[in-house]
Amino acid sequence: MATNYDIIILNGIVVTDTQVGDLDVAIKNEKIVKVVPRGKLGDVTAAKTIDADGGYVMPGGVDAHVHLDEPPLFGKGSTADNYETGSRSAICGGTTTMVTFAPQKKSEDTLLDTLRATHAKAKDICYTDYSFHLLVGNPSGNALSEFKTLREEGISSLKIYMTYEALQLHDGQILDVLLEARRQKITTMVHAENGQVIDWMTAQLEKRKLFAPKYHGTSHPPMAEIEATYRAISLSEFIDTPILIVHVSTPAAAAHIKQAQDRGLPIYAETCPQYLFLTKKDLDQPGFEGAKCVCSPPPRESEADCDAIWDGLANGTFTILSSDHCPFRYDDNANGKKTCINDEFPVGHFKYIPNGCPGIETRLSLTLGADRLDLKKFVEVTSSNPAKLYGLWPRKGGIIEGESDADINIWYPPGKMQEYELKNEMLHHNVDYTPFEGRVVKQWPRYTLLRGQVVWDKENGGLLGRKGYGQFVKRGTSALKGPRTEGEWELPL
Repeated sequence: MATNYDIIILNGIVVTDTQVGDLDVAIKNEKIVKVVPRGKLGDVTAAKTIDADGGYVMPGGVDAHVHLDEPPLFGKGSTADNYETGSRSAICGGTTTMVTFAPQKKSEDTLLDTLRATHAKAKDICYTDYSFHLLVGNPSGNALSEFKTLREEGISSLKIYMTYEALQLHDGQILDVLLEARRQKITTMVHAENGQVIDWMTAQLEKRKLFAPKYHGTSHPPMAEIEATYRAISLSEFIDTPILIVHVSTPAAAAHIKQAQDRGLPIYAETCPQYLFLTKKDLDQPGFEGAKCVCSPPPRESEADCDAIWDGLANGTFTILSSDHCPFRYDDNANGKKTCINDEFPVGHFKYIPNGCPGIETRLSLTLGADRLDLKKFVEVTSSNPAKLYGLWPRKGGIIEGESDADINIWYPPGKMQEYELKNEMLHHNVDYTPFEGRVVKQWPRYTLLRGQVVWDKENGGLLGRKGYGQFVKRGTSALKGPRTEGEWELPL
């Protein structure tokens, strides 16, 4: 008797973080149920058969650094994408699971209210599966006491800032967070830039009446990131608890991270496409154009810096590659990039340009199409490791019989997709530009499946997914290396 499946994927090259092989895949009840050598599924029937035609079959992307529907925490401006438009953009680029931020303001004493409010923003409108990181702006005694409840609610990560007046924590507060995170087996993400250095550099530029967008980069010197990275590593080592340093942009900061990893510390790191493809010259554009690439940390000096970040992905310094999708509309003087333009500052003031770039839809295609990463490494940093680090593994990030959700990207066979120049009009976000406009696109998902449903078919209708099909995913603890010692942290006497 024939075995019946919902979908079978034939003639593909399955790529995971551990293997590349000519394998066929069978899906039933939203799960991967068979992964066998090509032609070995036997006597089967399926409601749908997909011929991968020699293309790569990879786990769906997991983007673990996404800002959606956030209030203006850093001054003027608010994010252009909500959970509907942001998740729509994600699914059209092959990201099937995203982890966004639930930001607590400094004036708030609770994290649980923040979590509830963020759930309400996402409920019933997402195209992707999703979860949240709690962004801790006020680590009060009450907020710290709620870490245990966060774990019960399926939240196993949080984020803190070493810069930005609205969110910056001093070192004592950081130690408080790290200590309680250790107790509750929570992974702490750290935005590592020295806020006082940035403030001082900003004042120096203002004295000289240098306000153009390109000076945003000057105000965030590499030294601010390098120092803060080393300090974050030192604080983590003192408490002996894992941290992930987000959006690393400088080779010297990456070197600090690599040295810590070589010493056996549970230090993880993330980088983003803007540090692989953009440089200082992208900020130095006529008029206000450079504002399109204003993000923090900024794109660095040269292509040599980009090359060093690529090297860090290849050699394992960077655990994950995220988009840091933080979208603001460009031609918008009410909520977007142009909120800082007025009579006094006709080309804007770099200090007040909303920080962030869109990128959730282009992360996978630009990176894979660059042909600079081993295929297994690509899957590792864009899907498997984010799932492992943030407690989603093996449900997400893998193609494992009986364990993984049927979240899959089927890519074009190498060299068989017609190349084209990227245009913003092709994308599905609620943003009027992409910082990667005009770049040659060599790959894009041909099909994307989320829990066994075809949600993207590039050649036959594009977006097929349904708003609200995406679900909140409760997360467990990290599957990556934790503290070097067991039990409670001991005061060194």
